[in-house]
Amino acid sequence: MILEYIRLLRISHWVKNLFVFVPLLFSQHLFQIDYFLQVLSAFFAFSFASSMVYVFNDILDAKFDKLHPIKKERPIASGKVSNKQATFIILLLAVITLLFALNMNLWFNLMLAAYVIINFFYSIKLKDVVILDLFSIASGFIFRVLAGAFVISVSVSDWLILTTMFLALFLAIMKRRSELVASHTLENSTRTVLNNYSHQFIDQISAIAAGGVIICYALYSVSDRIYKQFETEYFVLTTLLVVFGVFRYMFLVHVKSKGENPTEIMLTDIPMIINLMLYIFVVILLIYFQ
Repeated sequence: MILEYIRLLRISHWVKNLFVFVPLLFSQHLFQIDYFLQVLSAFFAFSFASSMVYVFNDILDAKFDKLHPIKKERPIASGKVSNKQATFIILLLAVITLLFALNMNLWFNLMLAAYVIINFFYSIKLKDVVILDLFSIASGFIFRVLAGAFVISVSVSDWLILTTMFLALFLAIMKRRSELVASHTLENSTRTVLNNYSHQFIDQISAIAAGGVIICYALYSVSDRIYKQFETEYFVLTTLLVVFGVFRYMFLVHVKSKGENPTEIMLTDIPMIINLMLYIFVVILLIYFQ
């Protein structure tokens, strides 16, 4: 039973909350213990909050998840965890999140609250509203980055925020594309919003989002701020790794029919893992040791 509760929390999805570390990395405070501990607390605050949202969403989606070949095995959809037990878990997670929030500053708490509110509205209604569903998913990543900056009181480049926005939209669109493909094998679509999407439309906006990621990051990598702050002209080289990551993800979705679970791709695809580790290594090398 404990294993079912752990599955209910979707701890593997906590990897998304690592976005709160982005401002810490680029602010040159990564190896300062006081800054790191503050962001680590922010990570856990968002992790418990995101688990709370997942449980709430699973309660509402249980009848649809039962029709899905994979989601039907989720604890609530399979009946292994009752709605009453899941509601208690939500309340417990809310208390834990609040305890973390009490030690944070106002602006961080506003980002955390905005994240929770948007996601609750997403679970209730926005997930059924075409295009707004994509922006609702994407907003969570932006809130994480801004919260990571607010918790240690540092500024974030506008280009980096735009890169995050387009990356989040890209992942959301790829997720919808995978769901659209999977829906053709089901008697009833598990998401009503998919009726408003077509392959052609999804592919067009995914190309726009992918281009937005690459262009915004490229402009960030050659901006005056980068040169003045890090005193290096080689940061532009990291753009190659970003481009590879975007192309690899599109390959996995379009050719390998993956993408419904972005977290699974990030944790299981070896080329993606190597590329991400190489990117982090190069960025740290250029920012802290060049």
